[in-house]
Amino acid sequence: MAFDALVSKKAGALAMIAAAGVSLSPIPADARPAAAPTARQAAAPARHLPGGLSALAWLVADVNTGKVLASKNSHRKLAPASTLKTLFAVTVLPKFPAKRVRQVSAGDLAGLGSGSSLVGVRQGRSYTVADLWNGVFLRSGNDAVHVLAAMNGGWSATAREMQQTARRLGARDTTVKSPDGYDAPGQVSSAYDLTVFARAGLANEDFARYCSTPRVAFPAAGGGSVQIENTNRILVGSHGLSRYPGIIGVKNGYTSKAGNTLVAAARRNGHTLIATVLNPQSGELNGVYKEAGALLDWGFDHVARSEPVGRSGPDDDDGEDS
Repeated sequence: MAFDALVSKKAGALAMIAAAGVSLSPIPADARPAAAPTARQAAAPARHLPGGLSALAWLVADVNTGKVLASKNSHRKLAPASTLKTLFAVTVLPKFPAKRVRQVSAGDLAGLGSGSSLVGVRQGRSYTVADLWNGVFLRSGNDAVHVLAAMNGGWSATAREMQQTARRLGARDTTVKSPDGYDAPGQVSSAYDLTVFARAGLANEDFARYCSTPRVAFPAAGGGSVQIENTNRILVGSHGLSRYPGIIGVKNGYTSKAGNTLVAAARRNGHTLIATVLNPQSGELNGVYKEAGALLDWGFDHVARSEPVGRSGPDDDDGEDS
């Protein structure tokens, strides 16, 4: 589906988010973060970034304008883990109505990687498309991704389509091998590209709703339903963390190769920001959430004060912008 058509749903997205108590200003059709001035070009004096940033790569950007406020190694190619599900959703979510029902076959679940995160999709059980997307966004369910990919023409076809979507959005650091984000040889993305995918996703009302949902009922294996909780700890407020003020999603992830990864979006004081954090090295408990929260705090403190100083273009020298 063309990205212009996807963005045409933005009016519904705005209404949904407004109903949830936050608002989202119109998102331009070009979802790429805009190249901001380099530190040498910026008229504003250098601004001190938060201390303790240990991630291999990170980026903080303004959703409404696309401007990168600051970044480090924003085009470094790293394993994305389940944050790649943002691209999967941007690619596949607009295709199937939420109430469509799928009876799951053995083929739908074939090829699940060992140790995959699962929501509990069962062969022979019927699920609505909405159920499956709840499984994808809240529990990072690779089983739900496999079923949706089967509906979309298969695993390999979906990977190819995701690759095409990435290129169409101007995300050139991403190579898709496994649509669920499971570690696979050659599969990489970057803080820049993942920010592009999240920004594009937030223009879709369904994406915006799913990625901001803390808890929801999911069909249980033996009948009835069970409540599932979002694994994004600063969205829910769990594991010793408070819910981040103004948070509206988007997606977290973890694999042994990728480490902890997070794309977090929040809205405060009329601004909507995205912070993308890949593989913190500090070893601190909840480190990826704390670093994302610190970047969002910094962004909200600076977004209205001065010109952005991040680098986001193809000549990004993988240095820290300050």
